Amino acid sequence: MKKSVFNIAALFLGVTAFSQNIQTVTNSKGPVLGYSADSGVKILTVGGNKFKDLNKNGKLDKYEDWRLPVDERAKDLASKMSVEQIAGLMLYSGHQSVPAPADGFRAGKYNGMFYKESGAKAFDLTDQQKKFLKEDNLRHVLVTTVESPEIAAKWSNNIQAYIEGLGLGIPANNSTDPRHSATVTAEFNEGAGGQISLWPDGLAMGATFDPELVKKFGNIAAQEYRALGISTALSPQIDLGTEPRWYRIAYVFSESPELTADMARGYIDGFQTTIGSKNGWGSKSVNAMVKHWPGGGPEEGGRDGHWAMGKFAVYPGNNFQNHVKPFTEGAFKLNGGTKEASAVMPYYTISFNQDKKNGENVGNGYSKYLISDLLRGKYKYDGVVCTDWLITADEPKSPGGFAGKPWGAEKLSIAQRHYKVLEAGVDQFGGNNDKAPVLEAYQMGVKEHGEKAYRAKFEQSAVRLLRNFFRTGLFENPYVNVEETKKIVGNPEFMKAGYEAQVKSIVMLKNKANILPIKERKTVYIPKRYSPATFNWWGIYTAPSLEYPVDIEKVKKHFNVTDDPAKADFALVFVKSPHSEEGGYSDIDAKEGGNGYVPISLQYQTYTATEAREKSIAAGDPVVAPNVHDRTFKNKTSTATNFTDLLAIENAYKAMNGKPVIVSITASKPMIFNEFEKHADAILMNFNVSNQAVVDIVTGKYEPSGLLPLQMPANMATVEKQKEDVPYDMETHKDSEGHNYDFGYGMNWSGVIKDARTQKYHK
Repeated sequence: MKKSVFNIAALFLGVTAFSQNIQTVTNSKGPVLGYSADSGVKILTVGGNKFKDLNKNGKLDKYEDWRLPVDERAKDLASKMSVEQIAGLMLYSGHQSVPAPADGFRAGKYNGMFYKESGAKAFDLTDQQKKFLKEDNLRHVLVTTVESPEIAAKWSNNIQAYIEGLGLGIPANNSTDPRHSATVTAEFNEGAGGQISLWPDGLAMGATFDPELVKKFGNIAAQEYRALGISTALSPQIDLGTEPRWYRIAYVFSESPELTADMARGYIDGFQTTIGSKNGWGSKSVNAMVKHWPGGGPEEGGRDGHWAMGKFAVYPGNNFQNHVKPFTEGAFKLNGGTKEASAVMPYYTISFNQDKKNGENVGNGYSKYLISDLLRGKYKYDGVVCTDWLITADEPKSPGGFAGKPWGAEKLSIAQRHYKVLEAGVDQFGGNNDKAPVLEAYQMGVKEHGEKAYRAKFEQSAVRLLRNFFRTGLFENPYVNVEETKKIVGNPEFMKAGYEAQVKSIVMLKNKANILPIKERKTVYIPKRYSPATFNWWGIYTAPSLEYPVDIEKVKKHFNVTDDPAKADFALVFVKSPHSEEGGYSDIDAKEGGNGYVPISLQYQTYTATEAREKSIAAGDPVVAPNVHDRTFKNKTSTATNFTDLLAIENAYKAMNGKPVIVSITASKPMIFNEFEKHADAILMNFNVSNQAVVDIVTGKYEPSGLLPLQMPANMATVEKQKEDVPYDMETHKDSEGHNYDFGYGMNWSGVIKDARTQKYHK
């Protein structure tokens, strides 16, 4: 009887049921509504339209009325929220893995047990997730690794169903760092390389010099994200790559302010625009959180701000304004109807001596000058500002350790740091699952400014945050259809588009005597690549290996393969750009009486920094290294961990005895070519895309079209003498054919590329 009544009611309301007890309701001239039958949410019919009664009060509130403007809905809901609920809205979760592992910073339990022992399903919520969703009112969840698209979709639906029945019925705004790149290298792209279309990322996309391609990527990626239950992208990264040693230069588009601004605009328009919508926003949109304000590229000596060793960005060339351009001329000036990036993330770094008003040197997320005076005031940005992850947490015991990043606020308590961030004009705290310090900070604000003023400040942040929920249709239907997810994510059309974009990103630097392409079925020698033992981003050890760098079976479709160079017609050597394990800091050097700071080398051979600065521009670790007042590494030495890549090229050159040697480089940053370029007849450079794409260039299936998105230095002396904040200020490598490896250089089968791209984007 109950089932019969339910079906009659469902038919009357236009309700459709699908998996996980989720119902959908169709409006003839409005959005489809989705809700969980278990949440207690009812459907109201007003004026022939249907609405969700999220707070279960039996009437249609403004925030529940999809006919009203976004700001009116957001202000109504913010006014109804308690301070505790707004504090939860201000939280952005730590990294969540589906299912949760048993160790590491993504660890979680299911009914008090780890996943493998718990009997839980992969898409179930962890105990920790239930806590921060219910007790801390958290509504922004960062998703990293997922078992499959189907599991991700079911997990997202479980989150939405769990919180829909709580309080005011605010859904979750799930997010991700970039997950379309071909490989996983760090915590900010660890969701990559999975069952999703694989595209160029960062410098690889920059090497296409094609903003329209980036826009196409954004549109496809947004479809896949929404199918996974993700409505915010923690991207793009639009810092300028003006410091060639910087670890994260691999993920920027270019050192060119103009190219980076155009790529940023294309990327964000692609992600945020629902095609056919009047103002651009809609249920197919994905919010873009652009990073890192005001530009994290000019790290002194190339050291990265994730660690205390790299807490300072410096401006010896007084070039701060160029680093702001990709934001003001790109991310905040979109061609599409959404007008500007919906959110901004400041970087960890202290923009050294750039606070012209207060003279304060603090991390960008703590800086009232950078957030309130510049971003909010001068540039009129009124979207969400969210800190980078863990800036309010305590720092590690060593400048090279990995923990919190409270740069410039090291001596403050955790609650005081939250308050300083709020006072700077920030809305949200990345990597914090706990509302308690936000509430403590609120009380500090009440004490200094009064209850009315600080309540209004909290509501203002709530409105900014809630806009991104309403504009993407989450209040109407936060659920995803799992069967549709399986059809959309990583479908053949999207995979093909991603692969073709990878090919377009490959740069041919050298092609002596037009050795490429090799279309005949010749015999190739491909040396195995030695990968030394390493410690990854999280300090986890990886054993050394010796293996083929490419799928040999796929190569055999085009060429005969031999392990004997004497029998080969040509050699194809795969290497990676030089890598320094320390990243600019050595605990061993510190223990032996040094300051701990060592050079980051861009060459394979042992390097001694004879041309480095006599004295660093910035210094200061008041807690972990109070006696270090100079971070110079002059006359110190470093050796690339993968120096055997150089040996592989040299040995292949010697073994081939005059026969052609083709070198394929997978690069994560600029590098020194004068060590080996003369040993190569052809050089193909890619920025972390598939080696199969390289093979397709070698065979002539595709013609190379990529251009260098940044300069390749002639030597380490020019690297030391360049200014961290200035683009195009290095002497570039000149090869045996007389070509300079400068910004915008690249070759196709006809020679050096001169086209509309090189005319538009140049030094």
